[in-house]
Amino acid sequence: QSSLSTILQQQFNRTGKVEHGSVALPAVMRSGSSGPETFNIGIMPSPQQQVTIGQMHRGHMPPLTSAQQALMGTINTSMHAVQQAQADLSEVDNLPPLGQDMASRVWVQNKVDESKHEIHSQVDAITAGTASVVNLTAGDPVDTDYTAVGCAITTISSNLTEMSKGVKLLAALMDDEVGSGEDLLKAARTLASAVSDLLKAVQPTSGEPRQTVLTAAGSIGQASGELLRQIGENETDERFQDVLMSLAKAVANAAAMLVLKAKNVAQVAEDTVLQNRVIAAATQCALSTSQLVACAKVVSPTISSPVCQEQLIEAGKLVDRSVENCVRACQAATDDTELLKQVGAAASIVSQALNDLLQHVRQFASRGEPIGRYDQATDTIMCVTESIFSSMGDAGEMVRQARVLAQATSDLVNAMRSDAEAEIDMDNSKKLLAAAKLLADSTARMVEAAKGAAANPENEDQQQRLREAAEGLRVATNAAAQNAIKKKIVNRLEIAAKQAAAAATQTIAASQNAAVSNKNTAAHQQLVQSCKNVADHIPQLVQGVRGSQAQAEDLSAQLALINSSQNFLQPGSKMVASAKAAVPTVTDQAAAMQLSQCAKNLATSLAELRTASQKAHEACGPMEIDSALNTVQTLKNELQDAKMAAVDGQLKPLPGETLEKCAQDLGSTSKAVGSSMAQLLTLQHYTGVAARETAQALKTLAQAARGVAASTTDPVAAHAMLDSARDVMEGSAMLIQEAKQALAAPGDADSQQRLAQVAKAVSHSLNNCVNCLPGQKDVDVALKSIGESSKKLLVDLLPPSSKSFQEAQSELNQAAADLNQSAGEVVHATRGQSGELAAASGKFSDDFDEFLDAGIEMAGQAQTKEDQIQVIGNLKSISMASSKLLLAAKSLSVDPGAPNAKNLLAAAARAVTESINQLITLCTQQAPGQKECDNALRELETVKGMLDNPNEPVSDLSYFDCIEGVMENSKVLGESMAGISQNAKTGDLLASHTHDAITEAAQLMKEAVDDIMVTLNEAASEVGMVGGMVDSIAEAMSKLDEGTPADPKGTFVDYQTTVVKYSKAIAVTAQEMMTKSVTNPEELGGLASQMTNDYGHLALQGRMAAATAEPEEIGFQIKTRVQELGHGCIFLVQKAGALQICPTDSYTKRELIECARAVTEKVSLVLSALQAGNKGTQACITAASAVSGIIADLDTTIMFATAGTLNAENNESFADHRENILKTAKALVEDTKLLVSGAASSQDKLAQAAQSSANTITQLAEVVKLGAASLGSDDPETQVVLINAIKDVAKALSDLIGATKGAASKPADDPSMYQLKGAAKVMVTNVTSLLKTVKAVEDEATRGTRALEATIEYIKQELTVFQSNEVPEKTSSPEESIRMTKGITMATAKAVAAGNSCRQEDVIATANLSRKAVADMLTACKQASYHQEVSEEVRERALRFGTECTLGYLELLEHVLLILQKPTPELKHQLSAFSKRVAGAVTELIQSAEAMKGTEWVDPEDPTVIAETELLGAAASIEAAAKKLEQLKPRAKPKQADETLDFEEQILEAAKSIAAATSALVKSASAAQRELVAQGKVGAIPANAADDGQWSQGLISAARMVAAATSNLCEAANASVQGHASEEKLISSAKQVAASTAQLLVACKVKADHDSEAMRRLQVLAAGNAVKRASDNLVRAAQKAAFGKAEDDDVVVKTKFVGGIAQIIAAQEEMLKKERELEEARKKLAQIRQQQYKFLPTELREDEG
Repeated sequence: QSSLSTILQQQFNRTGKVEHGSVALPAVMRSGSSGPETFNIGIMPSPQQQVTIGQMHRGHMPPLTSAQQALMGTINTSMHAVQQAQADLSEVDNLPPLGQDMASRVWVQNKVDESKHEIHSQVDAITAGTASVVNLTAGDPVDTDYTAVGCAITTISSNLTEMSKGVKLLAALMDDEVGSGEDLLKAARTLASAVSDLLKAVQPTSGEPRQTVLTAAGSIGQASGELLRQIGENETDERFQDVLMSLAKAVANAAAMLVLKAKNVAQVAEDTVLQNRVIAAATQCALSTSQLVACAKVVSPTISSPVCQEQLIEAGKLVDRSVENCVRACQAATDDTELLKQVGAAASIVSQALNDLLQHVRQFASRGEPIGRYDQATDTIMCVTESIFSSMGDAGEMVRQARVLAQATSDLVNAMRSDAEAEIDMDNSKKLLAAAKLLADSTARMVEAAKGAAANPENEDQQQRLREAAEGLRVATNAAAQNAIKKKIVNRLEIAAKQAAAAATQTIAASQNAAVSNKNTAAHQQLVQSCKNVADHIPQLVQGVRGSQAQAEDLSAQLALINSSQNFLQPGSKMVASAKAAVPTVTDQAAAMQLSQCAKNLATSLAELRTASQKAHEACGPMEIDSALNTVQTLKNELQDAKMAAVDGQLKPLPGETLEKCAQDLGSTSKAVGSSMAQLLTLQHYTGVAARETAQALKTLAQAARGVAASTTDPVAAHAMLDSARDVMEGSAMLIQEAKQALAAPGDADSQQRLAQVAKAVSHSLNNCVNCLPGQKDVDVALKSIGESSKKLLVDLLPPSSKSFQEAQSELNQAAADLNQSAGEVVHATRGQSGELAAASGKFSDDFDEFLDAGIEMAGQAQTKEDQIQVIGNLKSISMASSKLLLAAKSLSVDPGAPNAKNLLAAAARAVTESINQLITLCTQQAPGQKECDNALRELETVKGMLDNPNEPVSDLSYFDCIEGVMENSKVLGESMAGISQNAKTGDLLASHTHDAITEAAQLMKEAVDDIMVTLNEAASEVGMVGGMVDSIAEAMSKLDEGTPADPKGTFVDYQTTVVKYSKAIAVTAQEMMTKSVTNPEELGGLASQMTNDYGHLALQGRMAAATAEPEEIGFQIKTRVQELGHGCIFLVQKAGALQICPTDSYTKRELIECARAVTEKVSLVLSALQAGNKGTQACITAASAVSGIIADLDTTIMFATAGTLNAENNESFADHRENILKTAKALVEDTKLLVSGAASSQDKLAQAAQSSANTITQLAEVVKLGAASLGSDDPETQVVLINAIKDVAKALSDLIGATKGAASKPADDPSMYQLKGAAKVMVTNVTSLLKTVKAVEDEATRGTRALEATIEYIKQELTVFQSNEVPEKTSSPEESIRMTKGITMATAKAVAAGNSCRQEDVIATANLSRKAVADMLTACKQASYHQEVSEEVRERALRFGTECTLGYLELLEHVLLILQKPTPELKHQLSAFSKRVAGAVTELIQSAEAMKGTEWVDPEDPTVIAETELLGAAASIEAAAKKLEQLKPRAKPKQADETLDFEEQILEAAKSIAAATSALVKSASAAQRELVAQGKVGAIPANAADDGQWSQGLISAARMVAAATSNLCEAANASVQGHASEEKLISSAKQVAASTAQLLVACKVKADHDSEAMRRLQVLAAGNAVKRASDNLVRAAQKAAFGKAEDDDVVVKTKFVGGIAQIIAAQEEMLKKERELEEARKKLAQIRQQQYKFLPTELREDEG
């Protein structure tokens, strides 16, 4: 029979290409040279499957969207997983040989059941995922949810991977009856192959027709069905599947009819648009129907799974929607009622067919069970009796209801009678008939009562009688239908348990799949742990379901299912929680979606399981004792069976069992058995639960006992173990039986007595069982031996000693040391293998025997009877302590997890040592000091063992008590050791040869004690214990009073500089502590420790500063203010400690903030005292800090200019700024002269000159920046030239201020004066260069030449710094040095090109590039050379070639300059020779950097691929910060402070706008990154090319920086608004945002096309100046507020501190303090900037300050 089918294929990609060519190509046939040849017929070789992954030619296709690219990635990964699964399925698992006893057979059966369940659930997921792919890829690719498709594909591949493991195990276990393992593997490989075909067909680049996808999906359905048949798990009702497919085809036929009717409408439609709509709707209708059929084929083999039913219903909904659209399109296209009527009729036929299909599926979802006669009758009886009760008083209504009730009970009785006749089991038949009779009698009574009520409607007694009769009927119904009801409840639980186990299996697969892309280790670990717990519980649940289904009437099986269900709920819920917590941290969206869906499904399944298990427990609960009895009897039989196997030598351990594991399980379970039996004996209402728990514990005990017997090599021990375990089972069965009888007769004294006797016997058997464990017997032997030996101490008269006192004493000492060591070994052995304890206890008993003999020998030496009695008494104590030690060791080895067991063992070992010490002390009283040393050594030996296991408790002290105890004892220890060393030398002058050894030991001891004190201080600070820190600060303060130090090495200026540094560090830490007290109190410990260290340095340097200050009063003032600061630090540190102990105490928080403010004030007083001592040099320090801030700011401006985003605010020209720049530059020259002369004049004049120069450079920088902006962003190179010129001036001024500070008050011939003159000369050169540049900027003919001249001068200055002997502050890697030479190579090429072209634009670009390239190269070269692992020779070589390279480059630039002035071909021809010299030097430089690497060096990983992920992460982090800001509100304040409140609103608004702008910016950067990948400018696959890696790494680091800076800004805004932080912190955070934004722009611009869409968006967003402007606004608002605040403070200070010149100085200082701190922060930032943008994210976090 043949059938025809039409495939309708919708085309969405309608782009095409025209091809030219002739189609008329005639065939030519020629005979060969030797006439016609024969031809052969053969067979083509079978197709070889191969997966090729890579870039296909996309000329005919639109470019992939990012979502499609992500899907391609998912498919590629899944392809690899499928290939791996196919490879794995080539062979079965290897299992160890298994025994044939009952337990082995049960294990195999359980493993088979578990594997089948898991495979079934995984096949369900694969078919559901396939159906989901079919449904999701149905429409236009534009509307496809690619993440959901990715999720479905991930589900398929991850389940296939897991399934292959289960299939391999099952194939190894499978019996030949079901089918061989090889057939199973083949079926699994077929399924994997079908999945592979589907993955290829759904690739966005495949271009396969839709039918290929549907065919591949159908193959998966067939392969799934075949695989399930192979494992005997196929759906039982095959008829159901046939009906399903025929109903699906009926829908298809009806849809085909509808399409024909729609076609008729299309033919008569006049409007072509409407006509096309009808055709499109009809096509869509046909497509969605063919899809429904395909979906039905796929899920039909696994239709019992809810996820598969869901997919089929989803496909049905798509058909429904397309039918509606088709009808609507027809109605719009024509008014022909007849045609529309036909369309409507056809549509309703489709809908009806669809409803039939979905109804069929839903019926299966309710397990396809018709509502039973019992259920219906029972429900009616229950409802009607309720109505009778509620109708009391209305006799007529009651009688009416009674008639309905009589009919229902009659139906139920008839049903029960017919069931009884059909029942084969006579007992069941009798039970049913008896229940039916009981029900019939109750019905008769009810009918009689109803008649009475009908005859006397007003008689209330008759109504009451009817009510009682109805109640009796209700009870009888429940009793009669109980079995049926219970069966239904248990059936519901079986389904719920099966679904829960399947959902858990799915969630575990999803968790494993998400592991690779989970970036949060903690969340991942938590998920892994919860998956392990659930995986341990799934087997019991599966066994419970299988047992209950196999033995439907078996109560034990039902209870086992209930128990395993209830035990599954808690770990299952935990896994749901940890999966939900992990979803946000999974970066792969498809994997995250899969995990989220699985967690949701598991949560639903658990809710159903909870309800079903509760109902089942109510129905089956009362039978728990009987069930426990059955279980114990089964266990007894299994052990008997194991014994027979052991006798035959056939008992084998089960896979995964080891002797150690089983022994430990046995030991710990024996206690659980004991405690659950104790509950049994109480005979309370929860005896059933106790019986169940006892049975569970006995099951584990029996398994462990069998495992020990199977794993041991000693047959006698194995038999003893099995026998004793069987005795335990026998006794337990009797105990449960007795408990059941005692429960039935509560007051019976005999039964209570019997119960107690049986319990005692069980306890005895349990002990015997434990004593059979390996190692335990040996300990018992050792205990017996000690007992035997100790009998020697019971004699009345000891024999006299035959040895000298010295001999006896020496032997006793040796025996004591041996016994003490053996005791330690016993303790150690409890943690090791069982054999170790056996050996250790044997050795201990031997050593005890020897020690006892030596002790008795020593007792014979005693002079008096009393002494002898004392020695014997001590020996008895040692015997007792030794027995206790062995008992404690035995107990711990049985159950290592027992509470307090480790403490008891440690205490027992200490008791042995102490009792030995007492004996030795008694016997060696003649030698003073010796006994103390011996005792101490023995105690130390014991303690050493404790330190090997620091995680085991040895006392009940708290952590804090322990730390305090150690700190106290460490001090005592240090003093005692000094005493020992001293007394040992003076005590015995003859033994002088030991003195050196004693001195060395004492020194080592001292170092160890110092070391432990440092560690303890750190540990203590972390938990709020700050006593040590307070002592340190107090000690540092007391040193200030120790008078003038001997001969200071430095001048006041040197000490002043370091005191300022540490004072400011303390102020910054105090500020940080204010912030952290609110946000992270746990970090206060580290900050307090930092403050303590800084104060120690400050006090040391402050003492020197005070000693060198003139006049003396200033010195005194410095000293007292440093001490006052110390007091402030102590209070602050104490408050930090208190707040750590109680982080939520708001009162302590307020106190801490007050203390921090006090510290900041006291810092300003220290600084003012220093300033009074040397006002000029202090002003130089402040000015230098301000200038370094300006340099950092100019760096940021250069980055904005380079990125093409430095624009003027309004339409101004450079001419508007030129005069202002020239005027300010001249003023700076005047200031420079004053500064140089100030070094030799008074401090006041120097201070004035320093302040004036700082103010002028600030103004000059501002006007030059405005001038640069006015040039416009379309000429960024000229902007950069101008800003570089002012930056050179600022750097020169910074050096000049430093030189001035160094030369202050020095004689004219001092070397520092020469440095000052040199710095002044550079300053004049750079200002002149700036003036020339300003004049040349608008002259297009000369500005390039000018820029080049300035660059040559700059490089010469940089080379001078490079050649100086100054060691760089930090070092870097040789890799960095090599990377920086690349800039030189590029710059050289650019310089040669500029020399050839002579275009001014090229020259300017060369000048700017050269500056950066040479400076970066010199910095990296010097930093790498000074790495501590670089040898002197290599360093010199690197520095030499760094200089050589720079000189060569300078010559090249000077030659270019010459060409610009006289462009002749000869000069241009010489360019290549100059460039070769540079290239040669670069090669040498690279080789010297390679030499620095050494042999251990490895290249870092290429970072290209992670760029986009990191950018998106950064954007998310910024958005989170912005949300945090949204929730902030300024704190409430008193009415008078309105202006400040306004400021806080400003802060929040500005911070919010910055957060929004940066978020948008980072997202755009991510788009730019994607665009570059698409254009092929950056490899999508990790490339080895350094520049791509470098570029993406730069982009990452810049994006991270923007995110981090925005996050800091939000924290600062929050803290500032709540009054816990300064405006300075806010200003620096905002500036950091601006700087990092500029950096991000530069990073993006490195490769992007200038006309690219993403780049344009980036520019509009970023320096549509959004971020920059928002940052500037915030800085202005904060500065305004800070200024206002300073004025307010000023008023307060004046009113408080009236009188005294010192107070006035302090008040002025307070006003200036904030500004100075900001300058310091700027300086710190400048240092970071100099090292910035090296493309390594870690370096961004390095803090030089």
